[in-house]
Amino acid sequence: VIRHRDVRAAYYGVIDKFRLQVSEQSQRKALGKKEIIATLLPSAKEQQQQKEEEEKRIKEHLAESVFFEQTLCQPENRTASSGPSLLTVFLGVVCIAALMLPTLGEMESLVPLYLHLSVNQKLVAAYVLG
Repeated sequence: VIRHRDVRAAYYGVIDKFRLQVSEQSQRKALGKKEIIATLLPSAKEQQQQKEEEEKRIKEHLAESVFFEQTLCQPENRTASSGPSLLTVFLGVVCIAALMLPTLGEMESLVPLYLHLSVNQKLVAAYVLG
């Protein structure tokens, strides 16, 4: 187990090398060795905080400039997606309909025979729906 005891933001990106040597307990001659390169990276939480701080600084800087204030007030032309795509909904409806159709071999059905599905086809529909 190798532990980095002095973790500071100043050490992020610093490359360390570790050498592992394998030898028998009774002999001093090395049977093998391997160098391992390790880089200290910030945690995902720290990266998110850094991004938020950087975005905050950028917004503050842009707010100080009148030129940039005017461009920030313009509405964006992007449309926000508020739910599942149309394809996903359509696929879900098709799978539900397939599961509601009769299974092959059912004789007491008003549905034409070509719409009777096999057990494997219904399993695929259930898997896609799940």
